[in-house]
Amino acid sequence: MSMSLLEPDLRLLREERALIDVRAPVEFAQGSLPGALNLPLMDDEERRLVGIEYKQRGQQAAIELGQRLVAGGIRRARIDAWQRTIEAYPDAVIYCYRGGLRSQIAQQWLAEAGVERPRIRGGWKAMRQALCARIEAAAEQPLLVVGGLTGCAKTALVQHLSNGLDLEGCARHKGSAFGRHPLPAPSQIDFEHAMGLRLLDLPGPLVVEDESRHIGAANVPLTFWRAMERAPRVRVEMPLDWRLAQIHKDYIDDLWAIYCQQFGEWLGWALMRKQLSSALARLKKRLGHARLARLQRLQQLAFREHERGNRQAHEAWLAPLLTEYYDPMYRYQLERRDSERFLHVGDWDSCLAAARDWSQGVSRHVAAPQSQSQLV
Repeated sequence: MSMSLLEPDLRLLREERALIDVRAPVEFAQGSLPGALNLPLMDDEERRLVGIEYKQRGQQAAIELGQRLVAGGIRRARIDAWQRTIEAYPDAVIYCYRGGLRSQIAQQWLAEAGVERPRIRGGWKAMRQALCARIEAAAEQPLLVVGGLTGCAKTALVQHLSNGLDLEGCARHKGSAFGRHPLPAPSQIDFEHAMGLRLLDLPGPLVVEDESRHIGAANVPLTFWRAMERAPRVRVEMPLDWRLAQIHKDYIDDLWAIYCQQFGEWLGWALMRKQLSSALARLKKRLGHARLARLQRLQQLAFREHERGNRQAHEAWLAPLLTEYYDPMYRYQLERRDSERFLHVGDWDSCLAAARDWSQGVSRHVAAPQSQSQLV
């Protein structure tokens, strides 16, 4: 029986083709292709047993064990799940780890049920290599980094740009002790895949926020991180009251909206309090015992006021958090990089305009030699 194959082309992701991942759930959790659905050929325990059989007795014995484990009603249920997905997404494509036996078996079982769908040659591994190659290539693109004190809305500035790459969005983390997202963080692999997917639409100059290499649980790929360190910068400078309003929005208002939507008011409030309390406690080493105890008292008072409807009470602990922790830490980092040159230093609007001007200027510079070479 002829089984159709598709090349591991990243256009499958750009076109948002439905992807059926037939790997085991444990593999899927470690990292999947963006937007894929996990409809496994074997569950985790079945995969474990087949793997043992393969090591002890070889491929054919492993195949035979798999056929015994996934038979009868189990096999029928898995075919039904694939068929329901294909009915909803007729352009669906199948893949496994290397595009080999598991996706081929799923493809064959579906064909026997009267449904023909292609699988990806090389599977997950080939697609991942292509996404990682896209990140490596992006490290060679012109790059601008947006810096500034905490609360200067650097992420929002990057998001306002058509060529902005929101690394915090890819990591599902705001890049600080208080930046943890209520939903689970992506694995390192999924972070890289989200980054690579966004880069598919960004072939020219890129703008990113100034980040440490670690964003929550994710690490920026080393080659790209080194490119960020070499890149020119702009620095946003905003007054304290403006920045305080911004971190109140980020750390309180936006966070509460997500917790409330995901968990309801009672549980959402309990989980949000726990997250903010834990985040502050993690700063003990840098703040010292006395300052931490003072901020914790202010935070607890703010929680009580919040319950009475006064969310602005959080400013009592957010303001010293800015001035006594985040601002000195950023200024120390600036002093360590005193040779750093900024293309522009100014308020949020002027930095947005400067980033756009830089992007347009670089694009014209790149386009000009191409046009001249076409005239020769």
